[in-house]
Amino acid sequence: VETVCGVPADNIRRAARMYAGAGTSAILYTMGITQHTTGVDNVKSTANLAMLCGNVGVEGGGVNPLRGQNNVQGACDMGALPNVYTGYQQVANDEARAKFEKAWGVALSAQPGLTIVDAMDAAHEGSVKALYVMGENPMLSDPDISHVEEALKRLDLLIVQDILPGETTKLAHVVLPAACFAEKEGTFSNTERRVQRVRKAVEAPGQARADWEIIAGISEKMGYPMQYTSAEDIMNEIRALTPSYAGIAYNRIDKTGLQWPCLTEDHPGTKFLHKDRFTRGLGLFSAIEYRPPAEEPDKDYPFVLTTGRVLYHYHTGTMSRLSKGMTERCPESLVEVNPADAEKLGIVDGGSVRISSRRGSVTAKTLITDRVAPGVVFMNFHFREAAVNLVTNPVFDPVAKIPEYKVCAVRLEAA
Repeated sequence: VETVCGVPADNIRRAARMYAGAGTSAILYTMGITQHTTGVDNVKSTANLAMLCGNVGVEGGGVNPLRGQNNVQGACDMGALPNVYTGYQQVANDEARAKFEKAWGVALSAQPGLTIVDAMDAAHEGSVKALYVMGENPMLSDPDISHVEEALKRLDLLIVQDILPGETTKLAHVVLPAACFAEKEGTFSNTERRVQRVRKAVEAPGQARADWEIIAGISEKMGYPMQYTSAEDIMNEIRALTPSYAGIAYNRIDKTGLQWPCLTEDHPGTKFLHKDRFTRGLGLFSAIEYRPPAEEPDKDYPFVLTTGRVLYHYHTGTMSRLSKGMTERCPESLVEVNPADAEKLGIVDGGSVRISSRRGSVTAKTLITDRVAPGVVFMNFHFREAAVNLVTNPVFDPVAKIPEYKVCAVRLEAA
C-alpha cells in the first residue's frame, strides 16, 4: 500500500488507529474516491472499514458522499439514473414498473437506459439520433471531448436546456432557456437525505421557464398532456409513487427539511440509516482486490494527470466565470507541477507547457508547487481555453459508469 499510494505505512497505521479508536467516526468522501475505474470498489472499501469499526447505524458515523454539486442526491432520488425510477425502484422489477405504468398511462421498458458515456458512444456510432441535455455541458465536462464533439455533431437533433450558454449550446439545434434556482419553486435533497424547500425569489428573465414547465409543455405538444399546475403537484405524485418520500409533504418542510425514509405524514424522518438493522438483515462485507488504473505511466507518457476543481470556480465555469471577483482570483487554468519534476524538465513557474496524452494535448501556464507529488500533475476543468478533457481517458467504472478523471498517463514539455 505504501508503494502504490506513496503514503508512509506508519501514517496509514496511525490514521487507522485514530479512526477505529475514536468512538464514533464518520467517513466523508468526494470524487477522489469515485472517479476511477475502481470507484465502486473504493466506496465498498470505505463501507467495509465503517462496518468493521462499528461506525454504521450510529449517530455521527456512516459513509457519506460529498457530491459534485447541489441536489445530486435529489436527482438520483428522482430516478435520474438509467436503471431506476424514483426512490431507487428498479426498472427491471415487474411490480415497480407496473405501478408507474398505471400512474403514467404508458408502457415502460424493462431495459435500463444509457449512461452519459454510453449515450455519447451510441451517438458516435449512429444508434442514438437525438439527445436532450439539461443543465449539463458535456463539451467541457466529459472525458475525451474530441470524441464527444464528433458524437454530438453526428446527431440529427441536439436539444440543450440550460440557464446560460456554454460550449454545448453552440452545437445545439434547439436551445431552451431554463430558470435558475432563485426563479422557481421546488426542493433540493442534500447528502444527508434531507429534502428542503426552494422558493421562487424573482421572476425568470425573458422566455426562461422552470424545467418542469418546459418538459410539460413539450409533452403536451407531443400528445401526452401532463396535469401539473405547480411544483407541489409533482411532489404529491412523487409521494404517491415513492414509499421513502410518502410523508414528505410541502406543509411539513415549510420551515425545516425532512430526511427520508419518511413513510407517513406523522413520521419524523430518519436521522441516520441502519439504526437497528441493515435493509438486507446483516451487513455485507465485500472482498476487494487491488486493480491498477486503466492507464499507467510509461516511457512515452511518464506522468500521472489528475483533474478536479479549484475553490473559485464551479464546474465548467458557465456561471462562475461571469463573476468578476472569482475570475480575478482565478483567471486561467494552471498545470500544477512538483518542483523536482519542474527542475528536471527545465520548466519555470508561470511558463507555458504542453500536456499530452494518447488522445490529445492542451497548453497552459505552470504553477510550481509541492501540493502535487513527484510524477503527478494536476489541472482543473473549468476553462474552455485549456480544456483538460481533451486529454483525459474515456474509460469508466464498470458498475457506476463514472469516468476515470483522476488518472491518465501524460507527457509534459515546455511550449
